[in-house]
Amino acid sequence: MKKQFALLSLLSSLVASSAFAADYKVGNISIDHAWARATPSAVKNGAAFMTFSNTGAADKLVAVTGTVSKEIQIHSMVSEAGMMRMRHIKSLDIPASGKLELKPGGYHVMLMGLPDGLKDGTKFPLTLKFEKAGEISVQVVVEKAGHSHADHKH
Repeated sequence: MKKQFALLSLLSSLVASSAFAADYKVGNISIDHAWARATPSAVKNGAAFMTFSNTGAADKLVAVTGTVSKEIQIHSMVSEAGMMRMRHIKSLDIPASGKLELKPGGYHVMLMGLPDGLKDGTKFPLTLKFEKAGEISVQVVVEKAGHSHADHKH
């Protein structure tokens, strides 16, 4: 009985600690909750979002690649004459010992030329390249339209 209890305690502590672990980690950068909003098949553009946590010196996301769409770019949202507009940027600063969230209405990974939109419940890989931390492949989960990061439960 004691052995079973010890095993159950160990398993529950492992499950609890993994609930707070990063989804992906490369160098000092952790990547959590990589997701994209589902789109109808006729929609040819989409966006991917995620959160970066950095435990070291400042770094930069310098490229995102994948086969989900014809073109993939890093975008920011800027206000011009009272209108929010997307802008392609060459890199994205990840602050030293800080966090950066890619989210709707802010920084995001733009997916252009989707062959069939993005279907709820599917996944696709993206390769993220950081200036210092290196490269990592992440699985992006497509979530239903209307979803926001605040709706996600870890």
